[in-house]
Amino acid sequence: MNEVLINALVLAGTTFILLGAIGAARLPDVFCQGHAVAKGATLGILLILLALGVSLGVEAAGFKVFFAMVFQFATVPVGSHLVSRLAWEKGIPRWRMRPIDQGQEVAGGGSPRDPVLGDD
Repeated sequence: MNEVLINALVLAGTTFILLGAIGAARLPDVFCQGHAVAKGATLGILLILLALGVSLGVEAAGFKVFFAMVFQFATVPVGSHLVSRLAWEKGIPRWRMRPIDQGQEVAGGGSPRDPVLGDD
């Protein structure tokens, strides 16, 4: 029964990582790509680490796997946010077809209409 659970967790984790990689290749701008990679990597790594914890047992790897999961859960989304923020500050073009709230200011003093891909 343990082997089935371990295999299911590893398969689910690798599926999330694969979907994040596909999202990075197919999505239109750095903001969407960063979101896909962060979600896919975070969920994928968490599931694979959970499979490792089930495989090794609480005695062998209990706190180590738990702290690795907490560390990954805390750092991967923050890293993705920092990359997106740097892209925003550098004026990297955004996807032209994104939804926009008219008249609403964006943090950092810009407007939702700052540089977009496809503007003439």
